[in-house]
Parts: sequence; C-alpha cells; structure tokens
Amino acid sequence: MGPGTLYEILKTLPVFEHPDLLVSGAKLDDAGVYRLNDDLALIQTVDFFTPMVDEPYLFGEIAAANALSDVYAMGGTPLTAMNITAFPTCSLDLGILRDILAGGASKVQEAGALLVGGHTIEDKEPKYGLAVTGTVHPQRVVTNQGAKPGDLLVLTKPVGVGIITTAIKAGEASRRAAREAADIMRQLNNKAAQVMVEVGVNACTDITGFGLIGHIYEICVGSNVGVEIEVHDIPVLEAALEYARMGLVPGGAYVNRRFLEEKIHWVGNVPEEIQDVLFDPQTSGGLLIVVPQDKANRLTEKLEAVGVKGFKIGRVTDEPSKIRLEGD
Repeated sequence: MGPGTLYEILKTLPVFEHPDLLVSGAKLDDAGVYRLNDDLALIQTVDFFTPMVDEPYLFGEIAAANALSDVYAMGGTPLTAMNITAFPTCSLDLGILRDILAGGASKVQEAGALLVGGHTIEDKEPKYGLAVTGTVHPQRVVTNQGAKPGDLLVLTKPVGVGIITTAIKAGEASRRAAREAADIMRQLNNKAAQVMVEVGVNACTDITGFGLIGHIYEICVGSNVGVEIEVHDIPVLEAALEYARMGLVPGGAYVNRRFLEEKIHWVGNVPEEIQDVLFDPQTSGGLLIVVPQDKANRLTEKLEAVGVKGFKIGRVTDEPSKIRLEGD
C-alpha cells in the first residue's frame, strides 16, 4: 500500500496514548515501543509480503530479515518472533512452505532471537513474514524524530533492489544481478545497529516500501527538519539503472513518486533512471542513520570495521519538510 493511501486511512483511526507508550503508530516510526520499567522497554513490529524471488528458502530469509530490521532501526535487540504465513496448500507442494519457514527460522536464529510460534491461513498466493518483539533501554530508543540541523545522513545498503526483483519477475534480470540483490536483502542490519548504538546517533529508520525518499520524508516530518541530498553520493545498484532504462520499474515506485513529487526540489541534472531508483520500494533495505557531524567519521569507520559500508549521502537543514536533491 502506498504512503498516501496509508496516511489517509491512519488519520481516521483513534490515537492511543499512555505514559509508558514511548513510540506509537501515530508517529510514523518503524515500530511501537512500550516501557515496562525504568530499565526495559519492548519493541513490537510486524511485516509480511508476497514472494519477490523464486527460491522458497531465500524468500523466507529475506522476509525475516526485513521484519527484524524494524527492531534494529529502533536501536533494539530482537527477542522473539512469530511466523505469519498464508499458503495455497491445495495448489503448491508443502515442501515449498517448509523451505520458506526454514529460511525465516535461519535468520531469526542468526539474529539471536527465538521463534516461538505463529499463525497460518489458506490463501491463493504465498505470503510470509514475522511479528517481532525486541528489547531496548527506554532512554536509548532511536526514533525517526531526533534529526537536527547540521547532522549527516549515512546509508548502509545500496538501493535499487525493487527494480531488480521486477526484472527477475519479467525474466530479464541477469543471474549476477539477481544474486547481488538477494545477498543485500537477506543481510541483517544487526551489525549496523550495534555500531549506531555504540556511537550514539540522533535518528534512524530502515529503507523499505516507501523508498529512500519516502523514508527521508518521514524523518523530515518527524523531526521538523529538511534535508539536502547529494544524489551522486547515493549507492545505487548498476543493474537497477539498466533495468530502469528498460522500463522495468515496479508500480510502487510510481505511487511513491506521486505522493512525494510536491515535497521535493530537484537541483541540477538527475537522470530519469536515477529518479526511479530513489522512489523504488526496497525490501530489507539498509539503515538510514542521522548522526551528528562530529561523530560521522567515527560511525563510518566503525561500520567498516564490522564489514558494513556507510555512505554519507546528505545533511539535515532547518527548513521543515523540504527535501532538496542535488544532481550534477
């Protein structure tokens, strides 16, 4: 579902408030956070979707990594997970479901969390994901609302996987491009989150269905700031640019663009295929970390030390909700 449609629905629903509800769904953040006591809060999130790859085990890995990512974006540690599954048992081999669940379980195990059950329904198309509970210290919650003018934006994964998965479905993606995208999507954001918490940052979100620009916009709204992005500094998968030129762009990218087009300012030359990538819905994308300028080098150095590349892509400004995208 696109951001515009979702916001229209959510604004009609009641807003739940409680002294211990530190982050609610009303704040457009990645997960909810509820304080249990002075030293412990729970992070709760859920995510599931239809397959974007043909390999069942890989699909399970990607869906689980995507769901776990919300906990990492809040600066937390996954504790437990529950499967959410829809599957057509009358038309597909049950071995496919077994492989999907095994792939998901492998990522839960890699995260150091516990798989404690789940729920399965009959459906015409397979769907899979997780409901995840994590923990965090109440005073160390990282939200998308703390960005300050002068902060730098650091992205931990390249963008463009949505375009590549669209090319996969069309039978146009090379084996190399498909594998590169899969490896990015199945990678947990745990190491990046650990470094982020250690260094101390002002805000964070993970890049998923609303695309890079959509999630930047959420930080702008949540923090009452603007951003300036250097487009040439954004890490982009080369194959995604090739497939975008071929018109292999997912429908969600156009939905994201329509919602955001009046909220952004293009400066200089930004080719159409790069614009497509910036709006491209990501699956299990990287963390977008907002860090004070004097900590930025320390953050990227520590990320590098644990095998994660941190890309400085822009800075925060004091112009509320203004997104400035600077090309060549």
